[in-house]
Amino acid sequence: MSLSIRNQLPGTVTSVTSGEAMATVRVRLAGGQEITAAITADAVKDLGFAEGAAVKALVKSTEVSLATAPVDGLSIRNQIAGTVTDVATGNAMGSVKVSVEGGELTAAITKDAVEALGLAAGSSVVALIKSTEISLAAA
Repeated sequence: MSLSIRNQLPGTVTSVTSGEAMATVRVRLAGGQEITAAITADAVKDLGFAEGAAVKALVKSTEVSLATAPVDGLSIRNQIAGTVTDVATGNAMGSVKVSVEGGELTAAITKDAVEALGLAAGSSVVALIKSTEISLAAA
């Protein structure tokens, strides 16, 4: 299946915590980073997600925020360090490609944010992704 979601990072499920309707799935990405995805309990069951399962973490570029350093005091737990490899801006929006261990992420952010953060190739950044914005696909 072809998808418009370009952010696809391979990983392995390390734990599943199921609730009545939702579950949290911890995934160790190919680069060693740990992330959490919040998905429905039905999806966990239907896709057979269990510890050791190979998955792909999928994130739309519009759901990736960027910071210039790790952020404390924030409910967003998925913080992935990386280096900007490319920045393209238009009149209103920008596309920022970030190299992370084991892959690449693209963030769609405003041109104003690109400028305010001083983002350019070589900049160190942290990609911030809410667990509810991460989808998982069986690999």
